[in-house]
Amino acid sequence: MPNTQEMTNTVLKQLENHLFLTDGGLETTLVFHDQIDLPYFAAFDLLKDDKGRERLKAYFSGYADIAAKQGYGFVFESVTWRASADWGGLMGLSQTELDAVNKDAIELLHSVRDGFQEKLPASIISGCIGPRGDGYSVETSMSASEAEAYHMPQIKALQKAGADIISALTMTNMKEAIGIVRACQKIDIPVVISFTVETDGSLPCGETLATTISTVDKTTQNGPVYYMINCAHPTHFSDVLNAGADWVSRIKGVRANASCLSHEELDNAEDLDEGNPEDLAAHYKQLLDVFSHVNVIGGCCGTDERHIGEIGRVCAVHQSR
Repeated sequence: MPNTQEMTNTVLKQLENHLFLTDGGLETTLVFHDQIDLPYFAAFDLLKDDKGRERLKAYFSGYADIAAKQGYGFVFESVTWRASADWGGLMGLSQTELDAVNKDAIELLHSVRDGFQEKLPASIISGCIGPRGDGYSVETSMSASEAEAYHMPQIKALQKAGADIISALTMTNMKEAIGIVRACQKIDIPVVISFTVETDGSLPCGETLATTISTVDKTTQNGPVYYMINCAHPTHFSDVLNAGADWVSRIKGVRANASCLSHEELDNAEDLDEGNPEDLAAHYKQLLDVFSHVNVIGGCCGTDERHIGEIGRVCAVHQSR
C-alpha cells in the first residue's frame, strides 16, 4: 500500500489537472425519490441485499456518466457516512460487522469505477465518514483525542478496503476535525475535511470558518489535503469567503444543498425542497468565477442528477483553466 506522501501527491496531481464532479444528495434521493426507509439516515443499509446494492450501483453510475460525458473527473464517495460505532450500534451492528460494511462499500465503488476507467479522465475513491453526532448539531462534544479514538476503526477499515482518501463530511466543530486528521496521519491516508455551516456562514458550534480552518491547519501542520463545505446553500457561506485569504485557498470543494432553508427548517420539513437546478448552478459558477482554485463540485441535501448535470454544464468553462 502506498504511503501518505505518495497518495497525497497523486490526489493533488489529479486535482491540479482536472475539475471533479461528485454525486448529489444520496440520502434525500433514496428517502424522498425512491421512498426507501433508511434507518437513522444510514444509506449503507442498502448493502445488505442485492436489490439495494444494484440501486447504489445505478446511483453512482448515473453521476459518473454525467462526469464522463462532460469531461470531468469524478469522486466516488462511499455510502458510509453513518457507518461508525454509535450509529451502527443503534442498528444492532458490532464493530466487526461495521468493518465489513465499510469494506463492502468501498468494494462496490471499485466495481462501479472499473466500468468507467476508459471514460473518466481521472477518478478518486473516497471513504466517507460523518460526525459522531447529528450533522446539524454539536450535542456529542468530544476532545480531539476522543474523536481520534472514535473514528480510527472506521478509517482503518476504509483504508484497508482500498479507499484513496478519507472524506469527513458535515463536520460541525474543529475538535472532531482535528481528531480525524490525526487518526488519518497516524495510519498514512490523505484526508479531506468538509464543514457544514448555518445561514450566517458559521459552524453549528458557533466557530467561524476562518478560525476553524486556520486552527485545524495550525494544529495538524496543514494535515488535510484540502477542505470542503457541504450541507449548506451557497448563499449561506459565499459572503464569508474572503478572496485572497490563505484559509479560503484551502477550500477546494463545495457540496451545497438545493434549498436555501436553514438546517432547523430542513429538519422539520415533511417534503423535500429541491430548489432550482438552474439557480443553484448559477451560484456555483459565481463561486468558481471568484475562487478558481475550487476543484470538486457536487451536491448535498435535495440535489440529484438534474442539479449536478446543470452545475457541470454551467461550470464547464472552468475546465480549460
